[in-house]
Amino acid sequence: MSPESLIDIFREALSVIVLIVSAIILPGLFVGLIVAVFQAATSINEQTLSFLPRLLMTLFSLMFLGHWLVQTMMDFFYTIVNMIPQVIG
Repeated sequence: MSPESLIDIFREALSVIVLIVSAIILPGLFVGLIVAVFQAATSINEQTLSFLPRLLMTLFSLMFLGHWLVQTMMDFFYTIVNMIPQVIG
């Protein structure tokens, strides 16, 4: 096994991780930004007002993107399993 192939596997794993995490986190980030602008405009300093919409948006993104997230992880897993003979031999 060459170091280049290990680096390629590691790079692909990191790209899958970044893709999955950003699909979960970014919608909550945008909702949090909108709520923060609303709070700044109205001078409301309630912590639960910013937490609850972000939580709900994260749960909705998991609910709607769950199939795609699992499919992406399974595709990567199948790719890694199919590469075992190349890595060992």
